Order: sequence, then structure tokens, then C-alpha cells
Amino acid sequence: MRTRIKNILLIVLLFVLGCSNSKSTFANDASSPNHNAWTALLKKHVREDGLVDYKGFIKDKDKLNAYADYISNNPPASGWTDEEKIAYWINAYNVFTVKLIVDNYPVKSIKDLNPTLSIPTIRSIWTKEWFKIGGEDFSLDRIEHKILRKDFNEPRIHFAVNCASISCPILRNEAYTAEKLDQQLNEQATIFLNDTSRNMIESKKARVSKIFSWFGGDFKKDQTLIEFLNKYSKVKIDTKAKVRFMDYNWKLNEVQ
Repeated sequence: MRTRIKNILLIVLLFVLGCSNSKSTFANDASSPNHNAWTALLKKHVREDGLVDYKGFIKDKDKLNAYADYISNNPPASGWTDEEKIAYWINAYNVFTVKLIVDNYPVKSIKDLNPTLSIPTIRSIWTKEWFKIGGEDFSLDRIEHKILRKDFNEPRIHFAVNCASISCPILRNEAYTAEKLDQQLNEQATIFLNDTSRNMIESKKARVSKIFSWFGGDFKKDQTLIEFLNKYSKVKIDTKAKVRFMDYNWKLNEVQ
């Protein structure tokens, strides 16, 4: 009798382990999103300087689509922390931007994908709803402006979401995670502010990215723009310095 019970328990154990091993690579508890698959792709196809090997992503299109599907099917749950939500939405924005380029490659600029004037209700590729999250139609604009900017008082997200363009803050070659989010956002802000191809800062004058003009209000909550810039710029700007904004290069951020 004892031998029979042991055999039954062994069969049950093997069945449970088999089910566990058969789960998707992306199987994940709702309260702890896993972005390891995105990190693997980014490390493989994005250089340290942020330039992207889109041809490489095309070769790994099945893996790219699998992670995009995972994002689509696993929207933030009510129990997630703000850090988990912010990391999720940044990763979502970036993976669907990369997917947009991959699906339309070759392209010289993301702006070349803007809808024609025959679709007046869609102003740009950013406002076009072309992917789903949690069963809802979504656009890149909705992620950035209706969720990240609206729901979180976190101006550093502007250095994390990537618009597939040269003047945009670089695409980080690892996924954003709740555990490392503050460190990652600080690093992105520091890299961007001190990159002389995107910001030219001197103590008496500064020419900075148009991002600081377009979203000026996000950076000037309870502080001046110069006070914000000085948090991350190695060259400290005088409080009365003249700040101008640089032209934006929309050329594709592609490895040549």
C-alpha cells in the first residue's frame, strides 16, 4: 500500500514539474514583470553608443515579436509598484518603436512613416493606433503622454523612451527594471546631458536638445530648467545663462 502511494505521489510530482517546464519563456507572475528577453535582444543588437543594428533585429524578428506579444498580453496589474509600471511602459514604448522600424525597414527616418493627409484623424505615426496592450488599441503617443507623463511625476522618462532618431536620447542596451530604475534613469540623464552631439553646455550659455523645449513643463516643476540641467551636467550652468535649443536630427539611429 505504501509503495503504491509513493508511486502515485511520484507521478503527480513529475506531472507538476512537466507542466512547469512547458510554460512559456515569458511566463511571469503579474506582480513581478520579467524583461530578460528584451535585455538579451538589446545587448545583441544595440551598441553602447545607442546605435541600433536593425538588420540584426530583423534576423531575430521571431524573438522580437514574442517579447512584443508578451508585453501586449501582460499589462500592468493593480498590485504593481510605480517602478514596475514605469519600467513596463518604457520597455513597451521602446520595443514597439523598434518593431515599427523593423516591420517597415528600410527607412531613413521614423517620420517617413507618418500617415498621409488622406487620414486626417491620424496626425503622425506616434498617434496611430497600430498595436494592442491588454486587448486595447494603443499608440506610442498614448504610452508617452497619456500614461508615463500623465500618471508619473518623472521627467527622466524623456531620456529613456527612444524615438529611433539620432537626436533622441540613446536606446539603452538593457531593459528597464523596477529594481534598477532610479539608477538607470539617472545614468540616462547624465549620458544625454553630457553628450556634446545632443547638448552643448558652457557655464555662460547652453544649447540644449529641443526635448527641453517641447516638454519644458515636465522639467520645471518646482525648479528652473537650469536647476534641472545642473543636476546631471558636468559643466554647471550659471543661473542667468542664456539657454537656446538645438535643431533635432530625425535621421534613423542605425549602425552604419
